[in-house]
Amino acid sequence: MKCRLLYLVGQLSPGGQERQLSYLLRAMDRERYRPDEDDMHVPRIRALHIPLHSLSGSHSGIAKLGAFRQLVLRLKPEVVHSYSFYTNFAVWWATVGTKVIPIGSIRQDFINERREAGMVLGTLSARLPAAHISNNLAAKNTIERSASISKPTRVYLVRNAVDCDQFKFRPLPLDGPSLIAVVRLYREKRWDRLLKCVAVVAASGLYLSVRLVGEGPLRNELKSQARHLGLNGLVQFLGHQDNISALLEDSTFLAHTADEEGCPNAVMEAMACGRAVVATDAGDIPSLVEDEKTGFVVARGDDAKLVERLVTLITNRDLCCRMGEAARAKAERQFGLDRLVNETLDAYERAGWSR
Repeated sequence: MKCRLLYLVGQLSPGGQERQLSYLLRAMDRERYRPDEDDMHVPRIRALHIPLHSLSGSHSGIAKLGAFRQLVLRLKPEVVHSYSFYTNFAVWWATVGTKVIPIGSIRQDFINERREAGMVLGTLSARLPAAHISNNLAAKNTIERSASISKPTRVYLVRNAVDCDQFKFRPLPLDGPSLIAVVRLYREKRWDRLLKCVAVVAASGLYLSVRLVGEGPLRNELKSQARHLGLNGLVQFLGHQDNISALLEDSTFLAHTADEEGCPNAVMEAMACGRAVVATDAGDIPSLVEDEKTGFVVARGDDAKLVERLVTLITNRDLCCRMGEAARAKAERQFGLDRLVNETLDAYERAGWSR
């Protein structure tokens, strides 16, 4: 079997990088470029008739490294692309001594990804392979400014994309204002900040229904916080949901209050559906959301301004409509799948690949 492109990803469970890999493979010319079994995106990729090779099971990390190298030697791909920061070193190791071009990934804030991977893996995955693709300009700029040797030699920017046919423009719902937030329940996503701001809004006498979509280790802690703030009747914790486009259709606007980000899918999907966005200035959010045109961008830590912006959208439906229309127009211009494929293949070429 001829294999030109091989992708390594740590898992295919619900998540932003997994969705982006699924988008990339779906939009790519699969006649020209040749892909744990229960994970969410496995059937989606199998439906594209792309081979999947699982390295899951009880094998140790070292055994998985060896198995992946043997797979690379057998398939002889032209490019091996790590689709997660944590698998960057594995891609480099598997291609040592071959003519295969290894590509690493940066999916979030580079400094925090390196720290969270641990001293050894973080250092190795930051330096190897030499060429990385970053989905956000903030991380690329951080790397280029850094004097550290623990960084890639070359970084190419390829922002995330969204399927504008799946996430269609929809008019705002007719009932009262409703906020949606879609992100995993991790500390850096700062759901606690959003709940505190919603409590301030509610205390002012304004009505707002809130739906929080996502799973993670903070679920019980956040539900307890919501009860303590008196938000039981206003806030719903929906857990993981597949029908994000339908949930966005029933919402007035999206809030995203993270401290750390890359290029968040949730923001792009909300904009594609014609929804205004209120978000902190983490990662590439200031490049995605045009402040006062497609939504509001608020400095991290300025909770008073965040409350003010929430109140503005709650009380001004016409502004929500105008911002949503501008957001959809930007999504159609800049967030498409064709752009994702073209920029990814261009990055491979700049790293030495020939189409």
